[in-house]
Amino acid sequence: MSNIRVGVMGCASIARRMVIPALVTHPKYDLVAVASRSQLSANEYAELFECDAVFGYDNLLVRDDIDVVYMPLPTGLHLEWVARALQAGKHILVEKSFAVNLGDAKYLVKLAKSKGLLIKENYMFEHHEQQNKVKEIISSELGEVRLFRAFFGFPPLESSNFRYNKKLGGGALLDAGGYVLKAPEVFFPNTELNLKSASLLYEAQEVDIGGAVSIEIAGQQGLIPGQVSFGFDHFYQCGIEVWGSKGRLVTNRTFTAGPDFMPTATLYSGEGIETIDLCRDNHFIKILSNFYKSLNDRNFDKDYKSIIRQASMQQKVFEMAKR
Repeated sequence: MSNIRVGVMGCASIARRMVIPALVTHPKYDLVAVASRSQLSANEYAELFECDAVFGYDNLLVRDDIDVVYMPLPTGLHLEWVARALQAGKHILVEKSFAVNLGDAKYLVKLAKSKGLLIKENYMFEHHEQQNKVKEIISSELGEVRLFRAFFGFPPLESSNFRYNKKLGGGALLDAGGYVLKAPEVFFPNTELNLKSASLLYEAQEVDIGGAVSIEIAGQQGLIPGQVSFGFDHFYQCGIEVWGSKGRLVTNRTFTAGPDFMPTATLYSGEGIETIDLCRDNHFIKILSNFYKSLNDRNFDKDYKSIIRQASMQQKVFEMAKR
């Protein structure tokens, strides 16, 4: 396959800081254009990354020199613009969460299937090499797994941040919560995740600012109980804990380890406490390579199923928390 020509829809911070720099350095991608509803923002990004500036998202989709749209828009805009991009014949790499509810996710996946197009939800962390090392430690050092926990939370954001806007798909569950619900799939592949109970914290906000979910991971080892927790008004935490019959493992940056950051894990066992350097890796480059491989192999079903699985779990959390 020749290089993939990419158009970016939206000038989000994550695009500028991480994803576009990965795109322009990846040997299999060519950045063609950046679109914004602000001509000023489009010009700024175009000058910074040496590509075309496009005013208006529709004007990006009508171009015939773009194969893939990278979409860092807020979740609340995905139903409209993912659908429009698919109708325009574009493959899409879309920021998490993919949809505000399961119904929207099913509609968009069905549309992608009908068009023969790839849509992928951009959970980069599952492609970071540190996760393979953590799985090796779990397998070799912990014995039988007795408990799994995942936690991702951070201090309050600016009040104007779109994550506090319900119409834009805001809320902690659709943001930080997506990571921790994805984590069991990453560390215990080929298992089923059962949600047992859930609670969401709203306080004075129109969206949830935190929550916790009790889970069971069902696999060949039997049932592994656990909990995932997340939030916007928290002391910063970003990792997992795995407690086994022979040891306990805690990580420090499972979900947000940038290319220059060395994540670590702390292993507690009968022999004492050991801090283990995991590895530096660029999971933004890695997910782009994975996207390219899926396009090249015409293997889209895995991503379709992953999107539905994730949206289904988030929907169940919302429903459980209302009881």
